[in-house]
Amino acid sequence: MIDHNDKIYVAGHRGLVGSAIVRSLERQGYTNITGRTHRELDLTDQAAVRAFFDAENPDVVILAAAKVGGINANNTQPAMFAYENMQIQCNVINESHKHNVKKLLFLGSTCIYPRMAPQPIPEDALLTGPLEETNEAYAIAKISGLEMCKFYKRQYGDNYISCMPTNLYGPYDNYDLSGSHVLPAMIRKFHEARVNNAPTVELWGTGTPLREFLYVDDMADACVFLLENYEGEQHVNIGTGKEVTIAQLADIVKNTVGYEGEIVWNKDMPDGTPRKLTDVSKLHGLGWTHKIELEEGVRLAYEWFKDNVDQARM
Repeated sequence: MIDHNDKIYVAGHRGLVGSAIVRSLERQGYTNITGRTHRELDLTDQAAVRAFFDAENPDVVILAAAKVGGINANNTQPAMFAYENMQIQCNVINESHKHNVKKLLFLGSTCIYPRMAPQPIPEDALLTGPLEETNEAYAIAKISGLEMCKFYKRQYGDNYISCMPTNLYGPYDNYDLSGSHVLPAMIRKFHEARVNNAPTVELWGTGTPLREFLYVDDMADACVFLLENYEGEQHVNIGTGKEVTIAQLADIVKNTVGYEGEIVWNKDMPDGTPRKLTDVSKLHGLGWTHKIELEEGVRLAYEWFKDNVDQARM
């Protein structure tokens, strides 16, 4: 079990996921939290990671740092998505072992399940079929991280656990249209179209794929819950167990932003995985469920975007 006096290192503490985990830890009384920006610590640099662990010697590690992006970024930079994520994971996990970290939480992503996985997707669907080609490199890297945690637990008895969050959104998301995921991209597109009185907004694909979305602060609370209550070898899905089509999501974002123009679907662009819904019965059985529904979450995310529009566009 972790203790409120433990020193907790959150790798990726400034990002969408890491910043939410820091907020959740602080809400729940954890005060000894440390992190480093990419400029301060390059997690792909083995020597630098070793020096950090030598100096800080954390008790608990939360590995939320990763190179992430949407379909376009994954399609155009597969080598870097594979290389950088594997480097980050290998360095942090191995140094955690060498420095006797008492608990580590690794965050995967539901995009690493097979393209045609059974729906809703149970944890044991991992590695049972071909991956979605549009994010294959990222998926393979993340799978390697999950498996590393399992192998360190088996070989050394290290208390390493993993979780598999569904599609996340919220404060500090990536709103750069060249690399963002679908929901923040929609928020930015509809906002800019409203401000500029644009008659149409173009969205990729057909709008028919089904997706599940989880507000990032809910995800963070689930992560802290697992740190406090779970020690199993198998990863745990984190999600809502609810899904919408991309077209339904577009309508929610459009209405939240107040855009009154038309949506044009560019059907020449890829849809990605046709459906992706997590089976969250394991997490529910442990005693945790989400609190923030999609409409409220989109409203909260848009309020943050408006208040931080210059930062969000970077």
